[in-house]
Amino acid sequence: MKSNPRLRATQAAKEELSRLGVDPFSVQIDRIVTPTVGMIGGRETILAGTNNYLGMTFNPECIAAAKEALEASGTGTTGSRMANGTYALHHELEKDIARFYGKRDAIVFSTGYQANLGMISALVGPGDTVVIDADSHASIYDGCALSGANVIRFRHNDPEDLNKRLRRLGDAAQDALVVVEGIYSMMGDRAPLREFVEIKKSYGCALLVDEAHSIGVLGEKGQGLCEEVGVVEDIDFIVGTFSKSLGNTGGYCASDNEQMEALRYTSRPYVFTASLPPATIAATRKALELLENGQALRQQLTSNANQLHSGLESLGFELGAPANAVVAVIIEDKLDALHMWDYLLKHGVYVNLMVPPATPGSYSLLRCSVSAAHTPEQIQTICDTFANWLALPEDSPYRRPQA
Repeated sequence: MKSNPRLRATQAAKEELSRLGVDPFSVQIDRIVTPTVGMIGGRETILAGTNNYLGMTFNPECIAAAKEALEASGTGTTGSRMANGTYALHHELEKDIARFYGKRDAIVFSTGYQANLGMISALVGPGDTVVIDADSHASIYDGCALSGANVIRFRHNDPEDLNKRLRRLGDAAQDALVVVEGIYSMMGDRAPLREFVEIKKSYGCALLVDEAHSIGVLGEKGQGLCEEVGVVEDIDFIVGTFSKSLGNTGGYCASDNEQMEALRYTSRPYVFTASLPPATIAATRKALELLENGQALRQQLTSNANQLHSGLESLGFELGAPANAVVAVIIEDKLDALHMWDYLLKHGVYVNLMVPPATPGSYSLLRCSVSAAHTPEQIQTICDTFANWLALPEDSPYRRPQA
């Protein structure tokens, strides 16, 4: 096979990172110590980039539930949900999720990515129209591509632009699917859901909301932004993931739609993927129970997010959104972002580095994920390490690219 030009571009980018001596996309965590501490390169490191918002990964009750299911049902299902891969546990979790949101039904997918892929590609197809926020996650874009539907983008978090796009569709607007997120993963900003709900009602179209980064984080019961702003009943399809606040892997959709059962047979990512292992299902069921009654965890998460946000803001950093579980530091220059990320890691703080084209706009991000399991002392250490980078002399190798 000839050299692939698309892969050559990726190779060139990797070579540039190697030349700089920085590789943010090949970090290996050698050992997890706690939900917020890991060993990286022989160094104890504060994990501030894991999406482990409620610190559920080491919860004793979740671990016990997983062990019990592992011993009772084995390591995996070895089949898809449409074959031998549906156990009683899978149906029980779907009932749990439906009850959690007060919806008629729910479907569990093997990943959060597949939840968006499977729902969007099953709900719309060639000849249909899906209208999405321009800053949507890759899984939403990929679900649209798999569907073959006509895709219309509207300006990020802009109800007026959404309204304009739907108005241009005329009578076809009532058959459109609108897709947005609750909290956007890059900047941590929230969607104006109330306004979007009013617009979708006026046109009679359907609204799908991805609550991946807001389940467990917002709302009295942790249902997410839709609960926080009081529109749970108005959302046609609520999609989410188990891989953040629930501390596991997998995804779901909850809905009152009467055709959810038929949708299972239409969704290729659901039909042709092995189902989640029993241990994963059991641990997620327990985590969902704890999340629903986890007001104290949400309060601690909010306190930690406020501490980190105010600390970084006081240092003069430009931040992506008001205090939230995602605190994004905006860095205009990509090289500065690379070297700053490298400094943080080598001084015991791991955060996520995001660079164009993965980020909105042309800037880079140092994306911090706050956890309820972080201690105030750990949050202060994160802020202090950012401050120490600012105090470096201009000729420091962490402040200037090396030739």
